[in-house]
Amino acid sequence: MSETTGPQGTASPGPAQARSKRRDPGRKHAPTIYDIAELAGFNPSTVSRALSQPGRVSAKTQKIIEDAAAELNYQVNIFARALPTGRTQTIGLIVSGITNPAHFDVIRGAETTSAARNHTLMLADSRESAELELTAAHRMLTSVDGLVLVSPRLSDEELQRLAAKKPVAVINRRVEGVPSVVAEMNVGVTDAVQYLATLGHAEIAYVAGPQRSWMSQSRWESISARCEWSGILATLLGSGEPTVDGGRKAAAAVKAGSATAVFCYNDLMAIGLLRELLAAGVKVPGEISIIGFDNIFGSDFTTPPLSTIKSPLYESGAAALNLILELLDNGESHQKVPLLRTELVLRGSTGAISR
Repeated sequence: MSETTGPQGTASPGPAQARSKRRDPGRKHAPTIYDIAELAGFNPSTVSRALSQPGRVSAKTQKIIEDAAAELNYQVNIFARALPTGRTQTIGLIVSGITNPAHFDVIRGAETTSAARNHTLMLADSRESAELELTAAHRMLTSVDGLVLVSPRLSDEELQRLAAKKPVAVINRRVEGVPSVVAEMNVGVTDAVQYLATLGHAEIAYVAGPQRSWMSQSRWESISARCEWSGILATLLGSGEPTVDGGRKAAAAVKAGSATAVFCYNDLMAIGLLRELLAAGVKVPGEISIIGFDNIFGSDFTTPPLSTIKSPLYESGAAALNLILELLDNGESHQKVPLLRTELVLRGSTGAISR
């Protein structure tokens, strides 16, 4: 059957004829694919294919149908679309802190990948709260096909229970039985520790992030192992908020210690620490060198610019979405996550000891 054949095998009016029809100005109901079919001059089945699976019709037909849908202000009803397929073509994404610039590129990578596969991304912010994270996850699971959690604060058991309901993937976390995307940080950390050692630093401190952060603990383990191998003393400072203010609050402990170089859980904390130390008259990097994690936008805006360990943020978001989509398409994931590496980015906040 051609794209212009009517539902009873008779020829439907061509697009030009259909567009000449006057639509009922008194129509109150929301437009449907049948209204689009009447306006565009195609079968409803052709309209359905064009709107739900672009590429299944010719480019010319696609354009006519999209124009008709726009003219009618047609909006896809994801719940109606889910009735025959069981899928809404919507993926949920929960971040631990939406104001953290490290999540911007993760979101962009996930959104770009989902859009390329004709899916919509639904975003939620847990604000570093495991309770809010769980609430958001339960609410989302009623309307999305799958869920991605970025730096989740939930326990392994809670994440496994979510994954038993619908496809779930996590970023910056490893959980048995749950697909995960974690960048290989040892490369960046090794380069950073070796670099600090060549500058004469004999003691390094780590300003930890939130207590429930798996990534914070993982970064500390990597730093301490590399320091031990290099004969450098590693000191763990207390956990703090992953914010600029959290970094400021860590300044007193850094000043009270004897470390001449400091890693911070993320760039925001490193920026806060840098500002607070400079305000207190501490020379950076002359007295203390500072290195962050992630290489967020703006990390080079400080004075001096911040040295950091760059994380593959965009690639992590894209990889997690691909895992979810494969789970949805195949029922299981055989896809290997590409090797995502960290990279040391040297700027002005690190240097040789002058004291």
